[in-house]
Amino acid sequence: MSTDIPLALYVHLPWCIRKCPYCDFNSRALKGDLPAQAYTQSLIVDLRHTLAELDGRPVETVFFGGGTPSLFPATQIARLLKVLREEYPLSPAAEITLEANPGTREGIDFAALLEAGVNRLSVGAQTFDPDMLTRLGRIHSVDDIPLTVERAREAGFDNINLDIMHGLPGQQLSMALEDLHSALALEPRHLSWYQLTIEPNTVFWANPPELPEEEILCDIHDQGRALLESAGFTQYEVSAWARKGDECLHNLNYWRFGDYLGIGAGAHEKLTLGGEIFRRARWSNPERYQQQVGKGLRWAESRQPCGEELVFEFMLNALRLRAGFSLDMFAIRTGLAPATILPRLQDAAQRGLMEEWGGDGWRPTDFGLRFLNDLQLLFLNEAARA
Repeated sequence: MSTDIPLALYVHLPWCIRKCPYCDFNSRALKGDLPAQAYTQSLIVDLRHTLAELDGRPVETVFFGGGTPSLFPATQIARLLKVLREEYPLSPAAEITLEANPGTREGIDFAALLEAGVNRLSVGAQTFDPDMLTRLGRIHSVDDIPLTVERAREAGFDNINLDIMHGLPGQQLSMALEDLHSALALEPRHLSWYQLTIEPNTVFWANPPELPEEEILCDIHDQGRALLESAGFTQYEVSAWARKGDECLHNLNYWRFGDYLGIGAGAHEKLTLGGEIFRRARWSNPERYQQQVGKGLRWAESRQPCGEELVFEFMLNALRLRAGFSLDMFAIRTGLAPATILPRLQDAAQRGLMEEWGGDGWRPTDFGLRFLNDLQLLFLNEAARA
């Protein structure tokens, strides 16, 4: 039943001061004034339309992503959360995250965000190397990072994530480890530590920078992992590290194939309704999104994954988790019988990529996480590969 599946809300705020050359998200450089009030009104209309078809499950986490959500006034964030609280069950203990760019810290009213209900910040530090920040097209300085964390803590925030990238252009092992030391010195409760990848439709795709060789990347991975573990952090997901109890609940819901609403330009959602799984996407252009929502239209596309497609979608998410998943969870979240995937799980185990644990549990090995793409491809059926 869908009531057994957790529900989250993702809110997309697409504007940035400047588009980064590596970014393939639906974001765009702000030209002119930020249409915060009008866009928030469209979000509220979109949210109300979506909530009307749900079954009373409480929203357990909320995530404001972008773009640069910290460009938005706290008053507009509060306005949306007020509607959510008053018109739909929002869990009293809901984790509510907002992404913050250190380069916008002067305009962030941290106290007002906290009062509005935001209780977790994700700070896009990326690196503490000033030359690297320039090469990545970031608008903030190294000094902006600790100042952002300090101001947030002074306002009352104690749950802070730092986003840190590695495998940057020209980066050596010592430089990557220094970034981690600098991040740990700020005492975050969570670290998103992930390798830079060159994605299509980005400036870096058109003009690729020279990235570190594979041997350096392996050394960064191994020694970075040892450093984080010595500091008390555990890798619970491929690119996420936290001390026990500080895992990002919103992202865990994605990896566990939970349900989530997605409102805002280009936002995606996955909902289980009447035993059927629906994937929907909003219009990516913010102006078109607002126009269509104003006409009472709700999404640009909708599909219902099933069979092998659903197997692959589940595995694409669940295999990112170090703890893996149970066959019971697979059955509840997909509606498919565990026998659908058991032979491929056993094949992955014979290859050293997965292992059984705790009765009906399966999880990737260290080797499987290192070669995650190869592991995930075992669950892509032959027809799709062709």
